[in-house]
Amino acid sequence: MNSKMINWGIIGAGKIASKFATDLNTIPNCNLFGIASRSLEKAEDFANEFDADKAFGSYEALASDPNIDAIYIATPHSFHKTHSILCLNHKKAVLCEKPFAMDLDEVDEMIKVSKANNTLLMEALWTAFLPHFQYVENLLNENHFGKIIKLEADFGFFTPYDESSRLFDKSVGGGSLLDIGIYPVFAARSTLGKPNKIEADATFFKSGADSECNMVFQYEIAKAILKSTLLGKTNTEAIFHCENGTIKINGQFHQPSTVTLIDEHGNSELKDFNYSTIGYSYEIEHFNQLLRDGKIESDIMTFERSRQLIKTLDEIRSLIGLNYQ
Repeated sequence: MNSKMINWGIIGAGKIASKFATDLNTIPNCNLFGIASRSLEKAEDFANEFDADKAFGSYEALASDPNIDAIYIATPHSFHKTHSILCLNHKKAVLCEKPFAMDLDEVDEMIKVSKANNTLLMEALWTAFLPHFQYVENLLNENHFGKIIKLEADFGFFTPYDESSRLFDKSVGGGSLLDIGIYPVFAARSTLGKPNKIEADATFFKSGADSECNMVFQYEIAKAILKSTLLGKTNTEAIFHCENGTIKINGQFHQPSTVTLIDEHGNSELKDFNYSTIGYSYEIEHFNQLLRDGKIESDIMTFERSRQLIKTLDEIRSLIGLNYQ
């Protein structure tokens, strides 16, 4: 296996960037070379904490540094397209945090620039790379307990309302749907495919960001009942009710977790995947290998998988009357 050293840069120095950097530093043959923030002081603090070689006071400076091979985009949702395109035009491989962008048009523009520059681009939807989620996908594909009849998936937590927080700022894609609703939607799209019909309703904060979204995906013989909320903590599980048993991804299903298998007689078995990192390491290692192999698209988080995911989120937004402008 090609083990060429890969120098990483990170754009954005918030909480998710910190988690990413923590896992990046556990992986052989890659190095956190640079961190960029709008505040050089913040970038320097981050660089000191995570042993990065260099701090940058602008995103352009990091994107244009010839030492950097790959860049992780960790800025708010509304900046994903702009920052990804900036890096792609500098021929830097881009791993962009989910959601890939604000809507399908933006995602298509990013993919177009990736292809024009012959440069790797991938949505950083880490769940797709986690062993427990891939294990469940395989069980369901093999009809381990027969076909899926119903999926129940939720993601909810409570944070006090704060208009200065990104989470409540509609203009940057704040609210429950894009931030956490994407995970139940991803679970449904990954295992059941495109729904025949979507039903959705939502409640909203005074800022206009959605506080809670309830969704039902109707399929020929199955349905998915999905929920995202910032109004209270939920179990954050994904439960697949099948013809002859149940497969349950225990909370929090979107991150490193365990899986419970329950057969038709009620016998249960717990599967533990013995995770030793936060969980970002799996997508990083996959991305590193794509880059070493000269690929511009992932075979797991393909462009089309990202397109279909954002297309579904666009449809839900239309149903609940949510516009980020």
